[in-house]
Amino acid sequence: MKPSAIEAAIRISRALIAASNQSRPTRSWSPSLEQTLHRLGCHELLSPSLVARVIDPFLLHHHSLALGFFYWASQKPGFAHTSISYQSVLKSLSISRQFNAVERLLKDVKAQKIVLDSSVYRSVIASHIIGKRTQNAFLIFNEVSALSREIGPDTCNSLVAALASDGCVVYAQRVFDEMIHHGVPLNSLGFGVFIWRFCRNAELGTTLSLLDEVIKHASEINGSIIALLIIHGLCQVSRVSEAFELLEELRSREYKPDFMAYRIVTEAFRLKGSVAEVEKVLKKKRKLGVAPRENDYREFIFVLISERRIPEAKELGEVIINGNFPIGNDVLNALVGSVSSIDPGSAMLFFKFMISKESFPTLLTLSNLGRNLCKRGKADELLEVFHILSSRNYFSDLETYSVMVSFLCKAGRVREAYGVLQEMKKNGLDPDISSYNCLMEACCREDLLRPAKRLWDEMFASGYGVNLKTYNILIQKFSEIGQIQEAQWLFQHMLEKGVNPDATTYTSLLEGLCQEKKFESAFEVFKKSVEQDVMLANNIKYIYSLHLQRR
Repeated sequence: MKPSAIEAAIRISRALIAASNQSRPTRSWSPSLEQTLHRLGCHELLSPSLVARVIDPFLLHHHSLALGFFYWASQKPGFAHTSISYQSVLKSLSISRQFNAVERLLKDVKAQKIVLDSSVYRSVIASHIIGKRTQNAFLIFNEVSALSREIGPDTCNSLVAALASDGCVVYAQRVFDEMIHHGVPLNSLGFGVFIWRFCRNAELGTTLSLLDEVIKHASEINGSIIALLIIHGLCQVSRVSEAFELLEELRSREYKPDFMAYRIVTEAFRLKGSVAEVEKVLKKKRKLGVAPRENDYREFIFVLISERRIPEAKELGEVIINGNFPIGNDVLNALVGSVSSIDPGSAMLFFKFMISKESFPTLLTLSNLGRNLCKRGKADELLEVFHILSSRNYFSDLETYSVMVSFLCKAGRVREAYGVLQEMKKNGLDPDISSYNCLMEACCREDLLRPAKRLWDEMFASGYGVNLKTYNILIQKFSEIGQIQEAQWLFQHMLEKGVNPDATTYTSLLEGLCQEKKFESAFEVFKKSVEQDVMLANNIKYIYSLHLQRR
């Protein structure tokens, strides 16, 4: 009796996943998987529908297996993939962002004139946007622009915003035109980022004509936000007089410039020393300006961050804090954490503004800020963050202190990190062993071996003891610098304390012993790994053999 299609799909997918777990790397396609499929005898059951059922949902997150199975099926004489099997494999490849494979398959689809569902193009375009391949996303969209309405407003608006953000304003305008032509609603993200970049080099009349186009269509945009973005864009390129002129045009079109828009123009004139114009703008602001809606800007900044339009979120955030306009602590936390990945200086401005408002970063924000400052080598800024927070009694528990110790260590500020440990003790908190290990690792990385040894003594004297990671940090360092007797003593010490070595311990020690030509000692250490765990010994055998061959 033939199994049903769903039963066959489950059986095939389970067999592929189980067999691929034995391969290296795991979950990758290999010739042995073809043998697995032949043993299942599923060749006779093969159809595009079955291929699609196997891939979606069972192999969606295993792109190598999905693509391998897709190509394996096509080897069957007389077999031809259809839209349903192409759609499933493209969905899998889009999720894992296998862009080259996606492009190859899309070429096949085009050559064979296969019609795919619009949802496939939606996921492929979205995947390219997330993967920062916006021009490729545009080229795919351009091939299927007639499906704009079916692809949907979310993806289309994301694409317009991404293209404009990346400086591809001409491409962004073509997507915008297609959206208008096919009646796809624009939102504040898509139109906002596009017009923000577009207006800088466009004639005022052209910008106004685009605004009029959007007004004609049922678009979900926030007029005050759009007004601010256009005014900001013009002032950024020193078109201040035109920005002032545009305030009235925007108001007449119900875009309602708020106080922030007026302030941008005011400050731009002030920078130019145009006192009379400053007074004119302030007069109009008092008469016609409206208060900015904090929640509207909050939502827009969160959308920008979620869409990875971090430069735009940064610029808008700076407009808000420079004018001391209302902004929630949740928005500031989001800005500090996200902006620190592209501009630590600006992130520090948001951080200090938050502190000036008697607010504090969340632990997640502090972690993101610390990690990004470390990546960029901004150790002084990291130390400044610590001093600012410490002076305001932010550090009140083990978790907050441990985060700071970790990042100071990563930044190579060993003395300061040790000072934090002492401050913790002074405040009645016992540092955990992970903080000590973090400091130990930093000492070894900076070649501060004497402080590392003193720290070792302190860990025992204070009653904290050490663990496997502590031993590994020191054994690895001593083996690396040729102090092999120290490494051997530590190895013996851990055995006496009942701490079982792992692959890192054995690999580091074997490497050090072989480099010092202590081959008999190395053999004894390898024997110990066999006695401890045969599987463990198998994992380190290759490294051991490699060093022996270099004798």
